[in-house]
Amino acid sequence: MAPTLSEGYEINTSPPSVQDYLALRQSSPTLTPINPSQAEAALHGSWHTIHITHQSDPSHAVAMGRIIGDGGWFFSIGDIVVLPSHQRKGLGDFIMSTLMEEIKKRAPKGAPGAYVMLFAAPGARGLYARYGFRDTMPGNMGMAQWLEKD
Repeated sequence: MAPTLSEGYEINTSPPSVQDYLALRQSSPTLTPINPSQAEAALHGSWHTIHITHQSDPSHAVAMGRIIGDGGWFFSIGDIVVLPSHQRKGLGDFIMSTLMEEIKKRAPKGAPGAYVMLFAAPGARGLYARYGFRDTMPGNMGMAQWLEKD
């Protein structure tokens, strides 16, 4: 059964503003701060983005999530973040459910299917596990590199 959005919250099937995106990322101790140019490019380059507002201030996002992908078979879930004052209300679960359903609905059908990945902060592993995400080791090892701008 798909989670429902708590009373007072509204889903928006569009990206948040650049300012809200930066504020959401800054509110999380596990997300790397980025600059406005990076934020604008990230939001514009997303395959699908949603954000959630609350009736107390409907002009600002209190949570968001996005999918980065090629639209064919490779997708990455990113930027699942909820402002601390709105955590423990099922918003992260609602976002994950919504994003996964979007991939299932829009990704082309047939073998080999869609490959969906994400990086998980230690505290969020349980949430992602409920959606079928597992460690890829020892079969595959994730690798990454930070490129410093000169």
